Amino acid sequence: MSAKPEHEEQIKAAWEARSWDRAATLAIEAYGAELMSYLAALLHSASDADDVFGVVSEQLWRSLPGFRWESSFRTYAYTVARHAWLQHLRDPRNRRRAEPLSSPSVEAVVAQVRTRTATYLRTETKDTIAKLRAQLDPDDQTLLILRINRKLAWREIATIMAEDGADLSSGAIDRRAAALRKRFERLKAELRARAGQRQTPPK
Repeated sequence: MSAKPEHEEQIKAAWEARSWDRAATLAIEAYGAELMSYLAALLHSASDADDVFGVVSEQLWRSLPGFRWESSFRTYAYTVARHAWLQHLRDPRNRRRAEPLSSPSVEAVVAQVRTRTATYLRTETKDTIAKLRAQLDPDDQTLLILRINRKLAWREIATIMAEDGADLSSGAIDRRAAALRKRFERLKAELRARAGQRQTPPK
């Protein structure tokens, strides 16, 4: 699930050609499975993750004309996914209606990603570390997923996890990245301790 330069190059080429459907299709083919599994880890519900993933896909497609490549598209996609997740938490009743996306070609690739990801999600939920991670605060879960599973750089993670209206200057991102790195080390120690407790037989 790691990002590849060719993915970014292909998406950007379609964006430069103003081929929004093509750019969205390439982006969802490249990053859709990891976005959906990220949402499932936070929401603890495959159906909720499916709903929010549909919202994310639509937002990515609609926002393409205004995207300015100030980050990689992968970083931007995670930012959109995190905001969509937060919106879902604020108003879980405001679910996406069961209707096709605005673009039939984008809807088709979204359906393919949903099908491909379903088996992976069922397997991941059985993983011990995934179960331990699910007990953490959602932002801590995001931090672990983005760093360990997605191997994103600290500045990318700091950008994704920035709150609305936060200072996105280079210095502010660097300071936030340093703080997140310290938080990450504490979380790793906590998970190791929890895993050790599970493995220790009761006396």
